[in-house]
Parts: sequence; C-alpha cells; structure tokens
Amino acid sequence: MLPPLREVIARYGIVAHKHLGQNFLFDLNLTNRIARAAGPLDHATVVEIGSGPGGLTRALLAGGARRVVAIERDRRCLAALGELALVHPERLEVVAADALEVEPATLSEPPRKIVANLPYNIATSLLIGWLERIREYESLTLMFQREVAERLVAGPRSKSYGRLSVLLQWTAEARILFDIPARAFVPPPKVTSSLVGIRPRAEPLAPVDRHALERITAAAFGQRRKMLRTSLSPLGVPVDRLLERAGVAPTARAEELSVAEFCALARALE
Repeated sequence: MLPPLREVIARYGIVAHKHLGQNFLFDLNLTNRIARAAGPLDHATVVEIGSGPGGLTRALLAGGARRVVAIERDRRCLAALGELALVHPERLEVVAADALEVEPATLSEPPRKIVANLPYNIATSLLIGWLERIREYESLTLMFQREVAERLVAGPRSKSYGRLSVLLQWTAEARILFDIPARAFVPPPKVTSSLVGIRPRAEPLAPVDRHALERITAAAFGQRRKMLRTSLSPLGVPVDRLLERAGVAPTARAEELSVAEFCALARALE
C-alpha cells in the first residue's frame, strides 16, 4: 500500500526548485486525466521525463502501463520514486539522469510512448532533440506552457507560427488536448499550461534533409518580418535562384509559407 503522495513529499523534504523548472502536479484527478489522454498503455513502455516525486508516475502505473521508465535528476525525488519502484519492481525503472543528456529511445523497448509534465525551462530543447527519432514512438503526450503549445499546432499566417511549428509538423501531427490552470501546480507558474498530443506521421510530410530544413527555418524566422530574399541571405547562397527553384516568391515572408513550401526550399538548398 503506497503512502499518500504529500506524506512522501514531506518525508523527503521535496520543495520545487526554480532552477530545475519544477512545478509539481499533485491533483489525482488531473494526473489520471493526463494518463488517460495518452491512450491505451497496457501494451507500451511509457517514458516519463522529470517525474518529480511521482504524481504522474503513479497515474501511469494505475492506468495499466506495461512498463514505466522514469527519468529524474533531483536526488530528493529519486528517493521518493525508489519507494514506488519497490511496490512495482517489474513495472517501474527509475533512471537517475539529466533528460537533456539521454536518448529515451535507447532506454526503452518498443512500442513506446513519452508522457510527461516537462520542466518548462528545457521543454522545447527536449522536443527538438526527440524529433530526429520521433517515428520510434507511438505517441508523445506532453505538458507545455500554453504559448509553446500554440506554436506547436499553429498554421501559416498566425502569430504563433514559427520554426518549431514547421519542424514538428513536418514529421508529426499535434493537437492541444486540454488546458491546466496555474493554480493546479505547486508552486503555481505564472502561465496557463496545455497538454499536447503528438502522433508521428508514417512518413514525413515531404522528403527533405532535416538539417537543411533546420537551416532554412532558422534563417527565415530569424528575421520573420522581412521578405525571404532578405531573411535568407545569411545562408550564403544565391537567394533569388534558391527561391525560384523552390517556386517561392521572393517577396513572401516566413510566416506565410506552408510546411511543404519550407520543405521545397530545403530541397533547393540541398
């Protein structure tokens, strides 16, 4: 029988640290809702990033996850997760590591999912790092600041549309599942949070080299208000010829281009 989560937190003196991007979620209704939003878990290995004291971890186990790999770097939280692992020795593996320094796909067997209340200070960096191997996951169910979530699902000509939108939507489909108010967290962040469901595409939206797409989008959105004939000049190639080859107007701006058009630019750059 597991002790209440708040009792475990008090025993190990777990207080959220700002420098670790920690905002704990203790509401059982919400952690259970997040676990359900990830879909069936009984066939999959679930990788959880930044498990903290184990609130969502408990929900994933209770939700029937075949196996949970919990990645956490805070030693206070590792002790609390250790208690949980003793109760579920065959189903929970606790990995003491910095999530930025490990590849989740190498720590888990397929089929695999990622379900996580991500530390906000590294959430975007983590997602971009996972995109290279995103098709090795069945799905990703991730918590972001609302502003970041809107960027993930944004389309052309919207103020949230940017480099992250293009890189993600090239290889996956994303949708905002629901919002979680700041008051649900301890301590409450200054922003609303959103749970985002990400499902990898069977094939990328268009055939293109990822590094070329990264270069194009970095240049284009680095000066998003300028026309592409100007914003793409740091690439060091004849921009007019590049745009003509891709069939993109030189007077267009980055926020006006579709993901497919960015892929055409990247192919032309190659």
